[in-house]
Amino acid sequence: MSYCDHQLADEPFFFASRILFEKGIEDQQINVFDWKGIPAFFGTHPKYIIPFDLFAASFYLVSRYEEYLPHIKDDHMRFSPQQSLAYQKNFLNKPLVNIYAQELKQILQQYYPQLQFKDTHYRYISTFDIDSAYAYHEKGIVRHFGAFALSLFKFNFRKIAERISVLFGWEKDPYDTYEWQLEMSKKYHLKTIYFFLVGDYGEFDKNIPLEGSRIFQTLIKSIADYAEVGVHPSYYSNSNRDQLRKEIKRLNKVLKRQVIKSRQHYLKVTFPETYRNLLENDITEDYSMGYASEIGFRASICTPFNFYDLDLDVSTKLSLVPFMLMDGTMKDYMKMNPQESVQRAKELIDEVKAVNGTFVTLWHNQSVNDKEEWEGWRDVYEQIVAYAVKDIPIKSHAHEK
Repeated sequence: MSYCDHQLADEPFFFASRILFEKGIEDQQINVFDWKGIPAFFGTHPKYIIPFDLFAASFYLVSRYEEYLPHIKDDHMRFSPQQSLAYQKNFLNKPLVNIYAQELKQILQQYYPQLQFKDTHYRYISTFDIDSAYAYHEKGIVRHFGAFALSLFKFNFRKIAERISVLFGWEKDPYDTYEWQLEMSKKYHLKTIYFFLVGDYGEFDKNIPLEGSRIFQTLIKSIADYAEVGVHPSYYSNSNRDQLRKEIKRLNKVLKRQVIKSRQHYLKVTFPETYRNLLENDITEDYSMGYASEIGFRASICTPFNFYDLDLDVSTKLSLVPFMLMDGTMKDYMKMNPQESVQRAKELIDEVKAVNGTFVTLWHNQSVNDKEEWEGWRDVYEQIVAYAVKDIPIKSHAHEK
């Protein structure tokens, strides 16, 4: 095959646009059109076997090229999905790069029927972010006093009674859903990853202190016995490399091994700084590639891929694992009810299964407690999991560590 500006002989020829040969980052002129029912851009000529540069389009999407360009950030200094090409051109719900790859594979097989491709298999990974391990345990006298005062001011006597019952051991902490999560992992033979927030207390970082809490340390160790554990870098560590290093060391000390997986708290990702900081701290897998306010495929791909530093024009060893949906996205941002959430999740799962990709979900321990605002969502999680693992051979995903 050839990828250049003119065909050499009778080989499969793909016209090359200029973006992959450029140095630096420039504003790109993007014109999206329909090709075989698939959104396409970087158009070339209808006479070619593929009338657009699918390599350039794939690179633009997967490198997150548009996130390096000037854009308006949201309240948490994040790139919003509404500014993305995928959202504006209505393909955020499509793993477009995987679809392109399938089309390319078919073309190459037509030219060379004997060509062998590596088999790929659909996978499902369930992940949990532990922003607050417990609702009441280990919160300290000052935080308890403040919470009591606030509940009293709001005449929320149920909260006061619940807090007292938990602190005296008469009732289970409402955020303590870990036994049920373990039951789900065993029932559906899940690969599960937990990301623990171990940062200092702040406006957006409200977990209990790790170093002074034997209960929290025991929880992390017990979960690490049956699932993988990664770090959940705090909100403020995103702009403070020393803080990030400190948090990773804290978790390393508890686990007595090197943490290699991460997901950013509040999904704060700034290109390329966030990923450079992770690489400096020996993180090899990051699971932050998704949006807080929209479900779908942020990088238009459902396969783990290596972070490419556009500023330096180098590929790195950091593997980015995209996730497709988050509990709070469906309930709080998109205002879906449980039934709508299950249906939309199934549609995404079908998209991933069709291209033998990896489907990843993001949940929190409190969102499966089946209480108050999250009533009914425990069942949503199980329905999504049951559909996600349907038809997967048990041996291919059972208790991967």
